[in-house]
Amino acid sequence: MSRKRTRTDRDRRSKTVSISLRERGQTTQDFAIGIGVFILAVAFVFSFLPSILTPFDSSVSGGQTAQADRVADRVVYDLSTETGPETELNGSAFEEFVDDDEGLSERLGLREDQARYDRIDVRLEPLNESEPLGDEWTVGDGYENQSAASSARIVTFADGTGPRNGCDPACRLVVRMW
Repeated sequence: MSRKRTRTDRDRRSKTVSISLRERGQTTQDFAIGIGVFILAVAFVFSFLPSILTPFDSSVSGGQTAQADRVADRVVYDLSTETGPETELNGSAFEEFVDDDEGLSERLGLREDQARYDRIDVRLEPLNESEPLGDEWTVGDGYENQSAASSARIVTFADGTGPRNGCDPACRLVVRMW
């Protein structure tokens, strides 16, 4: 017995047409959009990555740091005693250095034409920072927490000269330049 199929309503419906993406090629617009997104992603990474790697921006150059180090060496050398260790300062010579604010740039070997190029602050600070020494042991332009290159030396004073409080057994000589 053979069975014949009859057409039903189900067979009469129109068939849907599907488009396969495998059969079409990449168009110019697809390529342009893909390259554009890639270039934007690369540009974002290169602009954002340095801010992740260097979280602290420093406006102090290596030259300023070297200059502050050179000035600190010169202050210690010029004010040190002849008989003691290299970092032992003559207290009366340091007091004269602090009291004479005029010509500080010239005494420290800094460039100075008609306008002053470098700002400098030389001060003594106690090692334990519990008792500040005050402004009488500071010379220069007055440091107010601005961005500056700094150099520090640990110094002592000969025969009890120098600051009476805070420098036992030693003080920190800090030179800041901006």
